[in-house]
Amino acid sequence: MAVVKHTESDINLLARLLRAEAEGEGIQGMMHVGSVGINRIRGNCSDFKGIRTIPQMIYQEHAFEATQKGYFYQRAREAEKKLARKAVRGHREWPAKFSLWYFRPGGDCPATWYNQPLVGRFKRHCFYEPRSGECDNIYNTF
Repeated sequence: MAVVKHTESDINLLARLLRAEAEGEGIQGMMHVGSVGINRIRGNCSDFKGIRTIPQMIYQEHAFEATQKGYFYQRAREAEKKLARKAVRGHREWPAKFSLWYFRPGGDCPATWYNQPLVGRFKRHCFYEPRSGECDNIYNTF
């Protein structure tokens, strides 16, 4: 059962984002990107108020650098579509489980990002969760 509404076109779009943002981080890294995106839709808080759909989440201004690169615009592959379907069903793992932000620094992860605390690192990406009381919707179970 899906935790966000979606169409097959949305699955293709999310699959392209997963590949373009984190293909080098492997399956788990791509799933982390999916988790962050779904959290942004479900959270409806902080920088993501009013973000209610997959296209809104992906094309939000300054949200994902990959949308500005040609690789993002290649056709979705079945492997990534499978991961996108898993993400919309609510699959989440630490450190992206409740994260709304991630980025790839040149070195160590800063202790905060957008004034939110670091919760962990996966390969080259650092993940950040909202502070308690700021985005309680992402802590709901599915």
